[in-house]
Order: sequence, then structure tokens, then C-alpha cells
Amino acid sequence: MSDCLHCGACCAWFRVDFSMYETEGCGGRVPDGLTVEVAGATVRMRGTDHWPPRCAALTGTVGQRVACAIYEWRPSPCREFAAGSDACARARARHGLPPLQTPCTDAG
Repeated sequence: MSDCLHCGACCAWFRVDFSMYETEGCGGRVPDGLTVEVAGATVRMRGTDHWPPRCAALTGTVGQRVACAIYEWRPSPCREFAAGSDACARARARHGLPPLQTPCTDAG
């Protein structure tokens, strides 16, 4: 099993900002109800807009077993996040998890 399937640290550490054009209301796939307006054409995943951040689409317990409730419709920052990267290691460290030994091929 990939560590990314039970990690979730990135989903519970970073703000997730992206273009409003990725939302359903603008022709994209991210559910409108899971976003909050930031400024102009930028929106943020609900839950990552306060401290501590935790994406509203994240289910489960970080470091044990998690899933993204909108995995197939997740926004570009989530699709582009590099598992095993320095950012991944920082998020994991914030949750008391060691860096990934073998990078995942597709992060959460």
C-alpha cells in the first residue's frame, strides 16, 4: 500500500489556492461547496482557510488511513503536489511522520 493512502499530511498542512475556473460553477470539476473565495479569480479549498488547516475533502486520520472525498475532481495544486518532495517531508514532519522512503507516484 502506498504511504500516500494513509498519510494525508499535505491535506492537513497547506492552504490550497487555485483558479475559480476549476470549480463546478465555472465549468470545472471541484464542487463549489468545498471552496471559499480568496480574491479576484482565486478560491481556496474549504478547511485550508483557517488554522490549523485541514481540507474539507480529507476523510480519515492523518498518518493512519485517509482518502480524498473528491480525488477525481481535486484541484490542480493537489494533482501537482509531489509526494516525496521537500514540501511533502515538511508536512509529514509537522504531523510527526518520517519522510517517505519511496516516493508515491500519485499523491492524494
